[in-house]
Amino acid sequence: MGYSLSRLALESDHFDPGNAAVHGVGNGQTPNKPLHNLEHEVAQLTKLRSAPNERLTQIGTRRRDLPVSTVRMLAGREGNYSGRGGRFSSADRCHVLSRYLPVNGPWPVGQMSSRAYVSQFSADGSLFIAGFQDSHIKIYNVDREWKVQKNIHAKSMRWTVTDTSLSPDQRHLVYASMSPIVHMVDVGSSEVESRANITEIHEGLDFSSGDDGGYSFGIFSIKFSTDGHELVAGSSDDSIYVYDLEANMLSLRIPAHESDVNTVCFADEGGHLIYSGSDDTLCKVWDRRCFNATRKPAGVLTGHLEGIAFIDSKGDGRYFISNGKDQTIKLWDIRKITPGVRSSEWDYRWMDYPPQAKDKKHPSDQSVATYRGHSVLRTLIRCYFSPAYSTGQKYIYTGSHNCCVYIYDLVTGAQVATLKYHKAPVRDCSWHPYYPMLVSSSWDGKVAKWEFPGGEAPASLYY
Repeated sequence: MGYSLSRLALESDHFDPGNAAVHGVGNGQTPNKPLHNLEHEVAQLTKLRSAPNERLTQIGTRRRDLPVSTVRMLAGREGNYSGRGGRFSSADRCHVLSRYLPVNGPWPVGQMSSRAYVSQFSADGSLFIAGFQDSHIKIYNVDREWKVQKNIHAKSMRWTVTDTSLSPDQRHLVYASMSPIVHMVDVGSSEVESRANITEIHEGLDFSSGDDGGYSFGIFSIKFSTDGHELVAGSSDDSIYVYDLEANMLSLRIPAHESDVNTVCFADEGGHLIYSGSDDTLCKVWDRRCFNATRKPAGVLTGHLEGIAFIDSKGDGRYFISNGKDQTIKLWDIRKITPGVRSSEWDYRWMDYPPQAKDKKHPSDQSVATYRGHSVLRTLIRCYFSPAYSTGQKYIYTGSHNCCVYIYDLVTGAQVATLKYHKAPVRDCSWHPYYPMLVSSSWDGKVAKWEFPGGEAPASLYY
């Protein structure tokens, strides 16, 4: 189950991070084999954010088809080759740290007798949240040897914890289930066992509106805005909801799609743009500055053949990725729009995906790139960009129905790592924002931690 690799090998000019990181590649894909040659603007931006200073690439002799080794990067930094006073630029740092993939392990973080649905690091990496079907939500203190800081016993749970979101100041956590009531918990209180309205108040936020006829819908996705003043939610009544926390009231309902809205998120720090994905196969972009006048989305993006399970924004208001029930991840540029077309009535919850459809392409596919290898069945599998600080967002990673975590190269589409350990679908996973550490959570009830072979990357590489 473990994987070992000497630091000497990692420092070698002949080290290939893609092949070394693979924990067994399935689905017939060759390890580290490029699936496409992405020439889009996003590829150039990714390379700029993770490529070393040109002067550092000229130290000594090396194979030009391989990254500049860590040893050469450190030597160049100490010799001030880049003229930065003996410090790495952010691109230099990403070039080095992105080679330290979190593929070693795993080590257990926790285990429950019910399915794990949600797992996420806080923005600063000091906290880790895991949500389970049996109404438990555990908050681990990463800096204190993963001690449970708070064990939340969720209130009025229907089916499962569908999503959680931590406020930007890390003082409050909201959790959702198949109910229009979202609950908020005080994360900073001293109470470890947080039982709803027994040991602590779990404030209920009502997302139902006056025009819904009393219909009880469920919430699949919920996210805080960057300023912490609002929540955006996607629901089973085909709508997007925005809740104003300062006014303590629902501020906007958008009848957004023709089927369940499985995933929503804010596009960037501004909070004006919202991305949504639905079982109607469409990704949509909503601009709140003009919605009241138009009552329409700012853009519709087609390309998936089946429903959208999850969306993750790159954070720049331009690019995002989506995990689809057609067994693909797609990369999007919101400057491309197209009308939508409804596809088949195949249901991912109990049907296997038709083999003849796996290579099928949407006739109006407007995505920038497509990534294949993982599987999206039975549950809303989540995908993400790798951290900006340590990797320059040069990777995409995802859980999978076949019990693995997959890591893809954003530019080449190559499957650079497959993490195998769990015995049931991996619904969610999270990469630490600063360190080469990834945590996976599965329907087998296990939450597992993966790290770089040999432990953390040396601290000297971060500066």
